Amino acid sequence: MTATPPDPDPRRTPDLEPGGGVAPGSTPPDSAQTSGLSHPQPMPSKTTPVLWLVLTGILVLMVAALIVSLAIGWLGGV
Repeated sequence: MTATPPDPDPRRTPDLEPGGGVAPGSTPPDSAQTSGLSHPQPMPSKTTPVLWLVLTGILVLMVAALIVSLAIGWLGGV
C-alpha cells in the first residue's frame, strides 16, 4: 500500500490513554476529511413560488368576496 491511512496511528498519538480516551485538556489530532458538495446544486426555479403566491392571493380574494356576498345577503334579508 503506497498511501498513508487518513487516521493517525494510535500508538504514536500523544496524550492518548490506554483505553483510547484522552486526558482532560488534550485533544487528539483530526483525521483528514472532505466536506462540501461534490457537484454544484441547481438553482431552484423562481416561477413556482411566484405562482403559489398568485394562487394564494386569488384564493384569498375569492373567500373575501364570498364573505362579503354572504354579509350583503344577510343584511338584505333583514
